Amino acid sequence: MNNKIKKINLNHSFIFFFVINIFCVLFFKYSNLNISTILCLLLILIIGVSHGSLDHVKGKKLLDLLNIKSTYIFYAVYVLISVVIIVTWMLLPSMTLILFLTIASYHFGKEDTQFLINDGSYLTQLLYFFKGFLIILAPLYFHFQETIAILKLLLIDNEVFYSSLNFIETNKVIQIGIISSTLSSIFLFLKNFEIKKFVIFLDYFSILILNYYLSPLVAFTIYFCFLHSIRHSISIAIELDPNSVIDGFKLFVKKALPLTILTGIFSFIALYLLSYSNNLDNAILKIIFIGLASLTFPHILLEYFLEKNEK
Repeated sequence: MNNKIKKINLNHSFIFFFVINIFCVLFFKYSNLNISTILCLLLILIIGVSHGSLDHVKGKKLLDLLNIKSTYIFYAVYVLISVVIIVTWMLLPSMTLILFLTIASYHFGKEDTQFLINDGSYLTQLLYFFKGFLIILAPLYFHFQETIAILKLLLIDNEVFYSSLNFIETNKVIQIGIISSTLSSIFLFLKNFEIKKFVIFLDYFSILILNYYLSPLVAFTIYFCFLHSIRHSISIAIELDPNSVIDGFKLFVKKALPLTILTGIFSFIALYLLSYSNNLDNAILKIIFIGLASLTFPHILLEYFLEKNEK
């Protein structure tokens, strides 16, 4: 099954790289093409969020490993963590953002690479972080002011924030970070060398191309939905039905639909409430990033504890 997942993910990286090159060239050539924030939100809710919509299945698996009978405990803890993240973001936005970006970088780097590398060493975990850090650094490098404007909308607007920006600009922190991310991809490629691991660089260049041509929100949406999330969903589909990817994917959609719909309902309720004090685009940006943070923390914690207890 691992070889099957690896083969499909390799093909996926090639297809994604080819398609986004065509898409970005067309977008650049016909610059009047507009991808709205509401479309980005819909894509993230339908495709992006759904890859974590089987967390209740994984949660039940974790409870079985811990010999806990009641599934309500999982739902209560999962929702509680999400609420705590949202409240913490409101109270301590700078600290929560930094923590979220750090964890998200590691998560993106690991999830996008571990099908190629079976290694739990601390060095590899660090390389995962720097590889995934490119998702955060690329929009800052190519669209600094636009990315900073998004951060300001996420309530990050204080003296610490501005002093940090000054430090980042004057000390070439972004450039150093991108170099570190590049080196991490090279090390991951050379580690237990296989030529097929060249797809690491396809993903690397795909992220740079997306952020060079597109706005930070659109670039992130395309990466999150069509590279990160679909790759994860395919792996789950194969686990559900090792004999047929199509049947496994149908089963995945069926199982993921309830929580995906529920997440969408809560998102649009929040959007309605935020629209009283924000314009539509600003409200959507808050829903996307603060909402993703509230889902990412429990999702990653679940993956960590499940992996630890399975071992």
